[in-house]
Amino acid sequence: MSRRVVITGVGAISALGDGVPALWDAAVEGRSGIDQLEGFGDSRLKFRNGAQIRGFDPARFFESREDQLLDPCVQFAIIPAREAVKDSGIAWDDELRSRTAVVTGCAVGGKNTEDAEYYKLYHLNKKRFHPFAIPRSMGNAGASRISMEFGLQGPAFTLSTACSSANHAIGHAFWLLRNGAADAAVAGGHEALFTLGHLLAWDALRVVAPDTCRPFSADRKGMVIGEGGGMLVLETLDRAQTRGARIHAEIVGFGMSADAHHLTMPSMEGPSRAMTAAMADGSLRREEIGYVSAHGTGTLANDPNEINAVKHAFGDLASNLTMSSTKAVHGHALGASGALEAVITTLALSRGVLPPTANYLGPDPKCDLDVIPNEAREKKVSCALSNSFAFGGLNAVVAFRRFEPDA
Repeated sequence: MSRRVVITGVGAISALGDGVPALWDAAVEGRSGIDQLEGFGDSRLKFRNGAQIRGFDPARFFESREDQLLDPCVQFAIIPAREAVKDSGIAWDDELRSRTAVVTGCAVGGKNTEDAEYYKLYHLNKKRFHPFAIPRSMGNAGASRISMEFGLQGPAFTLSTACSSANHAIGHAFWLLRNGAADAAVAGGHEALFTLGHLLAWDALRVVAPDTCRPFSADRKGMVIGEGGGMLVLETLDRAQTRGARIHAEIVGFGMSADAHHLTMPSMEGPSRAMTAAMADGSLRREEIGYVSAHGTGTLANDPNEINAVKHAFGDLASNLTMSSTKAVHGHALGASGALEAVITTLALSRGVLPPTANYLGPDPKCDLDVIPNEAREKKVSCALSNSFAFGGLNAVVAFRRFEPDA
């Protein structure tokens, strides 16, 4: 069994604000959500900026005290899932609930809960943890809570592959639907990682920029940490058309690979294999790809490596591609990044507008492809790839197609 899979709902929460419109408008305008960190005056941090969700008040989104006390990581899964489900217009019944999957990506889990409990243990000398410490901090709490929110009883699980987590989740959900194991899915990624301990760990890696994120740009100085969540509602094409759903785009392929090379230094061959695998999985010719949503972290090592991987995968056609990284806008949200980028890529295809690479200062000779510097471009493309390449050499690429009702 091989069925076509479409996206009928999208949802997001990010440093740009609540909801997909805030994310999309900022992405198209090249307006960055990166700003000075709030709540981290600790002089031990060498960087001072991040893409935080500022002024977040759980009471705006959750009525019950229990839900208000969930770790933000879990809340950042539920909020975009609600938006995506509402956007899809899907109507649940018992049969559909039993055939709907929930697949989420999350790299680090409930760091806010862990940080607070360890502070009590090591600094305040408390003898006991909060009884809900584990349910709040476990990495799969987002998937579990989404399944309970909507009563979804199909396959439900979480994938944790660092920065590739969301793309692995979306790709596996796509495969579940295409192969007949489910008829619908809520899939994406979520992350909330702004704690002092976690930021100090990133500081130690020396890959975080002291100013802002400038993917593929001359004078770029590194990545910038972000947070948030993005979710998609996936359905089989037949089901979506039968109920008259609005279809944003189609997912047509998914590719994975491992570098088997180094825990932190990227390899060109692994990402290239993942892109090639995604195109093969979707029976796409290289000529059909018009846009690449780049991993584009803004680090000195990653950006030219990704450019070389794209050249390796596309050969002479690479010079015809347009590609951009929206991490300059929403930051690098680790396990959520691929989901935020999937939402943006979906809308880019349906609306015929390609988001720019923001904060761009000028060309780097090592990054010599068309990266759409600073200004969005009106351009209809038929197919796109969305890249995610993780520490540990774990690569995941999703292939999207602009949906044409008569195709």
